Amino acid sequence: MSKTPEANDWIRSAENDWLVIRNELRAEEKPWSMIAFHAEQAAEKYLKAFLIRNGERPLRTHDLEGLLKICARFDDSLAVFAEDCDALTEFAIDARYEDFIEYNSEPVARRAVAASERVCSAIRERIL
Repeated sequence: MSKTPEANDWIRSAENDWLVIRNELRAEEKPWSMIAFHAEQAAEKYLKAFLIRNGERPLRTHDLEGLLKICARFDDSLAVFAEDCDALTEFAIDARYEDFIEYNSEPVARRAVAASERVCSAIRERIL
């Protein structure tokens, strides 16, 4: 598995999403939909870093389940995170818009953060 600057950029950006999540969870007023959005973004970026580290050019997509399927070609044990990736995908776009008020709740955001943590931890174990 090669260490490339591009993969490192994705990892750094994902860790910035985690910084936003941690900061917002400590805030008095919490923007739950934005926390869910950054949870999706962190997982997406780690999946893309994993692909780059394995010599694969990642697709320009927010479909985490699709990205995970490609990742599983390199490590089939990652397939267990399909449900988490599927759940996170909806936050890539919808969570940013007020029309989707159901995303602006604590339980939804905390589920997104937990799913993202599982995916990101699994990828971290494999590439760091």
